[in-house]
Amino acid sequence: MSEDILKKILDNKKIKINNLKKKINIDSLAQKIDENKNFIDFKEKIIKNDKNDKISIIAEIKKASPSAGIIIKDYNPVEIANIYKSNKATCLSVLTEEDFFLGNLIHISKIKQKIDLPILCKDFLFDKFQVHLAKSYGADAILIILAGVSEEEANLLYEEANELNMTTIVEVHTVEEAKRSLKFSEALIGINNRNLKTLKTDINTTYDICDVLISHKQPLISESGIKNKKELLDIKNKTKINSFLIGESLLKNLEKNNIFSVL
Repeated sequence: MSEDILKKILDNKKIKINNLKKKINIDSLAQKIDENKNFIDFKEKIIKNDKNDKISIIAEIKKASPSAGIIIKDYNPVEIANIYKSNKATCLSVLTEEDFFLGNLIHISKIKQKIDLPILCKDFLFDKFQVHLAKSYGADAILIILAGVSEEEANLLYEEANELNMTTIVEVHTVEEAKRSLKFSEALIGINNRNLKTLKTDINTTYDICDVLISHKQPLISESGIKNKKELLDIKNKTKINSFLIGESLLKNLEKNNIFSVL
């Protein structure tokens, strides 16, 4: 998405969240969180595979995106999650942004009722309230997009996720962002191969950035633009990255996708 689109999404999200905070407070979400016993350690699954040099696929579930438009017309997130589980996906990423990706937080809850895989709430977070909100719907992990938040906002989101025992994925797109991400010592770091200005994906972004992150103690993730098994294995062999977040390439060929054969 272009920087203007990113700003547009965030501006829209801020209005929605500020309105929601007038109706719901964090304390009321605490009870819902306490009642939910289905939380799974997202990072632990990734680390376990990484230590054994095994590939992890974080399989994404979304109906649409600003770059691709409608991806799946007859969208059933639970059905997609079930297909991913049957193909041995490690974790799930569920788009919950409502207006640009046509997602909803309730999709996380519905999937969690049927599928025992850890779930990343893929959304545009800027307020610690959103961390509690995500967990109240059953999310095990949150995303912090460094391009979309201030330093203070990123710190608060990270600290709040740690307090709630949630995994954080800090997403970077540039070398500068990668350098900034290193202070989030307990986070997974995701390198997004999508150019925020052109919307185009280029897996060379992972190659260009991964060396900056060599000192990070947690696993790295290559995100977006991985079209097939060969590209995935090329990244693994050249960078030693074992974790991959993949969306459109899986969604456009759900039933017979050779990417899962790496697992």
